[in-house]
Amino acid sequence: MDGTLLVGRSSFPYFALVAFEVGGIFRLLFLVLSSPLAGLLYYFISESAGIRVLIFVTFAGMKVSDIESVARAVLPKFYSTDLHPETWRVFSSCGKRCVLTANPRIMVEPFLKEYLGADLVIGTEISMHKGRATGFVNKPGILVGENKAVALKKAFGSTSAPDIGLGDRKTDFPFMNLCKESYIVRPEPDVKPLSQDKLPKPIVFHDGRLVQKPSPLMALMIILWIPIGFLLSCLRIAAGSLLPMPLVYYAFWALGVRVKVKGNPPPPAQKSTGQTGVLFICSHRTLLDPIFLSTALGRPIPAVTYSLSRLSEIISPIKTVRLSRDRVTDANMIKKLLEEGDLVICPEGTTCREPFLLRFSALFAELTDELVPVAMSNKMSMFHGTTARGWKGMDPFYFFMNPSPAYEVTFLNKLPYDLTCRAGKSSHDVANYIQRTIAATLSYECTNFTRKDKYSALAGNDGTVTTKPGLAAKKVMGC
Repeated sequence: MDGTLLVGRSSFPYFALVAFEVGGIFRLLFLVLSSPLAGLLYYFISESAGIRVLIFVTFAGMKVSDIESVARAVLPKFYSTDLHPETWRVFSSCGKRCVLTANPRIMVEPFLKEYLGADLVIGTEISMHKGRATGFVNKPGILVGENKAVALKKAFGSTSAPDIGLGDRKTDFPFMNLCKESYIVRPEPDVKPLSQDKLPKPIVFHDGRLVQKPSPLMALMIILWIPIGFLLSCLRIAAGSLLPMPLVYYAFWALGVRVKVKGNPPPPAQKSTGQTGVLFICSHRTLLDPIFLSTALGRPIPAVTYSLSRLSEIISPIKTVRLSRDRVTDANMIKKLLEEGDLVICPEGTTCREPFLLRFSALFAELTDELVPVAMSNKMSMFHGTTARGWKGMDPFYFFMNPSPAYEVTFLNKLPYDLTCRAGKSSHDVANYIQRTIAATLSYECTNFTRKDKYSALAGNDGTVTTKPGLAAKKVMGC
């Protein structure tokens, strides 16, 4: 797989992703420290021995369900950005597609079958005990050399053989000799991976904290940066939470957080004239969207949200109100909040990292005609500020742990009267129009995916953040 179907010839980055996402920073550190030994064994002694070291250091003691979760939700995005264009051209033209790889099957199978249409994936099988990986592999061991040839014979039988075999190194020759035609994929430093728009299935949803593929050097930089980044993140969060909102923009700038504001935002609602507040309709990139909207306006704007961790509520510099998911209750609550002033809502109901907009809930269009679309976009170089599988309370910390995170807030024109529900438009027409307007501004693509689609694909749930019941009166908690 590495060097053949993928441009990169090293599987270390993908083991590093599993190590960090499941085992955390210390597991990643252990893997980085072990990588020189793995490289020495791989290149000078035994390819199989080098891979065994990576598997043991990465997997030993991990829950198999956690490994499967990362393979399904995290790895496909990184694999898809490294597809070899020529190999894919041949692979995609075949009727039945089989992948033989020395990588653990548990890591690569979800991507190969779901996104590349592979019919059969044969890889190294990891050993398990009571739902956890032991760090060892099952017989016949690592699929290299003759082991690949034996696995191919077992899969196809002695009477048939694959029409085309592709490989990239000498240890692939045994299985390639069994194919009717065989081709070597030579390493070409200048070859560019397949562009994302040519993938048979776009990757709309993906999870994981790391933005870049962690090579050994990048993994080491991440490990060294995390302690510094966490302290910097706490300082940035404290500045946003404790300073008056008109000063937050300048504090962020001084602390390396860039906020770019475009468009002409409306003035605050005047209660004395009976004017109701404006409802800002935002695209949703992270849970910090309402905070950066408030930063751009220089005044705190309350936000309604479907789910938010208790920690995020505590450190938030703006008022946050949970939606109950009951249509009548939520409508009455939003109307009451608009009577008090401006309000922000993200009708997608969840975040999306890729250049797509999820389906907009139409409830907001029925409640007011004072609608201002806002296109939100951000840039992160090291960590993602969202998660579907992890603890959402760490989302703002990870975003602010980036060396120089950036947000761009674009205020669009207020929705004209003739496009509102009061003018006879349906709420769905209004929601779809605003979705298309924001998508056109950001050069994104509109979809019909929903919050449930995302969390079902990535985490196997509906994305609800449950809150623990409060302590009874006169109860004291010690720590």
